[in-house]
Amino acid sequence: MAKKEHISETPATQMLRKHGVAFSEHPYPYEEHGGTGVSARALGVPEHQVVKTLVMQDEAGKPLIVLMHGDCKVSTKNLARAIGCKSVEPCKPEVAQRHSGYQIGGTSPFGTRKILPLYVEDSILALETIYINGGRRGYLVGLAPRVLGDLLGARPVHCALAE
Repeated sequence: MAKKEHISETPATQMLRKHGVAFSEHPYPYEEHGGTGVSARALGVPEHQVVKTLVMQDEAGKPLIVLMHGDCKVSTKNLARAIGCKSVEPCKPEVAQRHSGYQIGGTSPFGTRKILPLYVEDSILALETIYINGGRRGYLVGLAPRVLGDLLGARPVHCALAE
């Protein structure tokens, strides 16, 4: 096996390293259905800085990714309006996994199987550091939010609802 042995190597970290992106690695004990509250507590950071990667689809079934603060929900109505669609809804877990190539609970916007349109809640871009999934359950990476636009072409939208 000529594969480079690195405990936290995922398609996401491979992409980040390939593009020279500075990031910190943050493994934590994953809890099924624990959400961003669990990871925020484990890392000792505000849940607002932990960013969820949500795979959704428009009315035609076309997939897209939305990045949202851990302590907020997506207003699908506002998102649809912002991106010029009739409606947006979350994908079923198996469909999301097929589009992203990642297991639910470990979805990263970096290194997805298919290149999907990517939208980011605009207030995320104002944070100094964000913690976002690094490509597997129980593993976040910390990085500057500008990477989302610079590397992934994420388009800012305003669709957050407080939880």
